[in-house]
This record gives sequence, structure tokens and C-alpha cells, in this order.
Amino acid sequence: MRKTLALAVAAVALAGCGMIPGQQGGGGEERQSQTATAEGQSASAPTSEPASEPSAGQGEQSAPPQQQGAPIASHEAEVSSGGMSGKGRIEITSLKRQGRTLTLNWTVTATDGKVNLHNGLSGGTLDYTVSAVSLIDPVNAKRYRTARNGTGENATCVCSRTQGQFLESGAASTLYAVFAAPPADVTRLNVEMPMFGVLTDVPIS
Repeated sequence: MRKTLALAVAAVALAGCGMIPGQQGGGGEERQSQTATAEGQSASAPTSEPASEPSAGQGEQSAPPQQQGAPIASHEAEVSSGGMSGKGRIEITSLKRQGRTLTLNWTVTATDGKVNLHNGLSGGTLDYTVSAVSLIDPVNAKRYRTARNGTGENATCVCSRTQGQFLESGAASTLYAVFAAPPADVTRLNVEMPMFGVLTDVPIS
């Protein structure tokens, strides 16, 4: 499993594609309008083109990298998805640069009611991953989407799978996603989470 993740991460391309070199598909970086950049500074999700619906890849997903240390950012919100509603808390434990990739690790905790992680953080009804999570560079007006390791129907997110995760109050889930890394002079990013909104100024380590 670790070897599978290492191969997938090492193959991520950085020239705005976020996938295996020579292939086309979802992921990577994209330019954002100045309007979206300004709104990305607030606690609500920025207005920008929504992520295109990713393929519901059936390939095996690697285990998330181990998380360590205290949260570097957190946010609580009332959430609603798939007919379920409740309150939840996001705690980002790391946003780590590793060569030409960036790995985001976080925990979602249901604090009241029920939180739908089954497809609440995905780009489509049948996508049971966290593929709709993205990173925003407000200075350079760029959005980074989750990396992919294939194309078309075979394209799978280099990220956590969430199938069957409906968190009851008090329950938590640890998640991760891999992105193409921004330029070296970018030290902070905004993290956009479906249902939860935007966590601003998250430091890169």
C-alpha cells in the first residue's frame, strides 16, 4: 500500500496538471478571478467555477500519511448534505510540502447531529472521495485541485475514500489529499472544504 502511494505521488506533474505526466484529466492548478480571490479570504466558500465531476474510480486507494502534532487551523460550521444536517469541526493537522507535491491532512469531527462524509466532500453523487477539496493561493489567484493518477473513467483521486462514512455526534474521521505544490515562495494557502467553507492562511511546512 505504501509503495502504491509513493509511486502515485512521485508521478504527479506540476505544470498545472496534477496527474501522471503526459496524461490529461482533473487536478492541478487553475487561475482564479480577482473576485474569487477576494472572497477566498472570508469564512464562506469563494465564488468560482465548481470542480468538474471526477470519475468514480474503483481503483485501490492508499492509506493516508500519518498525522502528527496539534492542529494548525480549525473551523466549525453547521453542515448539510444528502438530506443530513448537523454541526462539524475541521482540524487541519498538516499541510506539508514534499518535493513537487503538497499533502493536506485533516480530521472531521461531528459535534452535533450527523455529518455526511460519504459523498459530502466529493465532486459528484457517486464519487466517494474528498476530491472536491481544493487549495487557493490568494496572492497569485490560483486554485489547486486534488491530484489524479489516471484519465477519464479511470482517473482516481490521490486522496481518502469516504464511502459509508456518516458521522454520528462525537465520531471523527482522519482524511488526506495530495496536490501539486505551489511555487516555493508561497508559504500560506486557503483550504476550501465543501460543506464547511474556507479555512484561511493555513501555513505550509
